[in-house]
Amino acid sequence: MDERIANAMNASDWFGLDSIYESTPKDSINPFLEVFSRCLIGNRLNRPDVSIPAFEELFNNYNESLDLNNYLSSSVMWAMDLSRVGKNKEAASLMSQVIEQSLQYLDSVAVMTMRSYESKYRELSTYQPYAMSIDGDEGVIPFKLTQVGRTEKPGLAIELERCQVNGHDVKPTFDTGAGVNIVNDSIARLCGLIYQESDVNVMGVGRKSARLAIAKELVLGNVTLTDVPFYVVDMSTGNREADNYLSHLELIVGSELMLAIKDLTVDFIKRSISIPREAAVRSDKQSNMCFSSQMNLLVKGGVDGRPLLFNLDTGDASTGILMPSFYKRNKDYVLSHSVPDTIRQAGLGGWIKIEGFNL
Repeated sequence: MDERIANAMNASDWFGLDSIYESTPKDSINPFLEVFSRCLIGNRLNRPDVSIPAFEELFNNYNESLDLNNYLSSSVMWAMDLSRVGKNKEAASLMSQVIEQSLQYLDSVAVMTMRSYESKYRELSTYQPYAMSIDGDEGVIPFKLTQVGRTEKPGLAIELERCQVNGHDVKPTFDTGAGVNIVNDSIARLCGLIYQESDVNVMGVGRKSARLAIAKELVLGNVTLTDVPFYVVDMSTGNREADNYLSHLELIVGSELMLAIKDLTVDFIKRSISIPREAAVRSDKQSNMCFSSQMNLLVKGGVDGRPLLFNLDTGDASTGILMPSFYKRNKDYVLSHSVPDTIRQAGLGGWIKIEGFNL
């Protein structure tokens, strides 16, 4: 059983890990793996009530069982979950302690990364991020689907309507593939965001440096959120044609905001996002969504009877993409039912050209 649990961890199979853990008597699991399972399940399946006490137990009782990489990644996940429940001061203190204890083993890049986490959480601790109020019986955020990219290969993005930042009308893109909220510098300054000292790196198509800033008020439909963190970043890709199509990336609300709201339904028929006044109590049913280490939203699904994990990314306006592993398993079928094609994708940090098949 310990081997199955370790294999699920090494394969980043969080659904499998959750299933194995729940179906196994806890006294038959190696004590370290039992605690570490709760840490990972809670973090990846958005259960901070499970992960936070588990991380505390892990660091207090099994610190010596963690190598440097697991020690650092576990501390980052623990701080992330503390921040999710509003404990940013504790998250900053944790990062400070980790840096102090591991400084002699880290290179300059790792130190800079850990210090950026510490700085971010310390600055957020002076605010109360994502305090939410709803004007009405339930929250309703209308949206429209806007065309993105070339007319011969059109894509769609979700543009939220009736939105304001600090009283200024804005048109945010709702992007479940964005781990954080993002805004360009001109809109941030126009809307009076409060710039912080933290410099952070954000990943999209490539890597970009950004500055943390706070919007004192974000209105989405009849939902108002206060002290909303944004990463201010240059959206240009270095490709003139691509930059002509990227106006929908000027202001993005991502999965961090989704997690703060806790309970939402995206209705493509009514073209609206609904939010109950009180989030539902989590059921005992097995999860069908989780987050990857890069905060990609992964959903259980299948193609032609084969189970697959889908990256549910509303900010990706292109057609769906099946990865090389699918092609390798189904090469004969793909070659006989498709034509060679290319996809050019542009986003945060650059653009790429993908060679493949239109299936």
